[in-house]
Amino acid sequence: MHTLIVVAHPDPKSLSHSVAAHVAEGVLLSDPANSFEIADLAAEAFDPRFTAVDLAVHRREVPPPADVAAEQARIDRADALVLVYPVYWWSMPGLLKGWIDRVFANGWAYDEGPDTKLVKKLRHLPVHLIAIGGAGVRTYARHGYFGAMKTQIDHGIFDYCGARVVTSELLLESETQDPTSHLNVAHAIGRDLCKATKNRETADAA
Repeated sequence: MHTLIVVAHPDPKSLSHSVAAHVAEGVLLSDPANSFEIADLAAEAFDPRFTAVDLAVHRREVPPPADVAAEQARIDRADALVLVYPVYWWSMPGLLKGWIDRVFANGWAYDEGPDTKLVKKLRHLPVHLIAIGGAGVRTYARHGYFGAMKTQIDHGIFDYCGARVVTSELLLESETQDPTSHLNVAHAIGRDLCKATKNRETADAA
């Protein structure tokens, strides 16, 4: 099983990067035959700006530019996709959102046109989301952010493309809590990733 782990944080010493690394360790621990790739969007200087070219791609007028095609190929090689990101203003960072805006394009992630029904093209892709927030559980619950983020990201992005969100984890109080517990959770997610993916596939088949 090959896992693509995408991390969006400018500081390589951040908790986000440590969580991504612990997920990767867990993936290998579950089976030495497994493999992974960590896509560090900040270090790789991915351009998240949705330009006129991206709009032309959306309209199916031109093929995806090279940087987008390379990211799509990365995902195509993966058996599972893991996104690790800090919560900025109750959502994902603009860098990661821009990556999704550009990479999950019409014609690749889904097919849709003025005279055609929506075709979801990523039904084969299991997705694992790990968001890292500074606030506490009570804040998220009091303002309904748990549900809002699931609606916006799990449903609004991935369900639209047919991708199955297997894991949707929020690691909270990241600025005040000992990071060890969060890193242990990340390690467990990586270790159980293959099992969770297979269990979800079995449930979907049933």
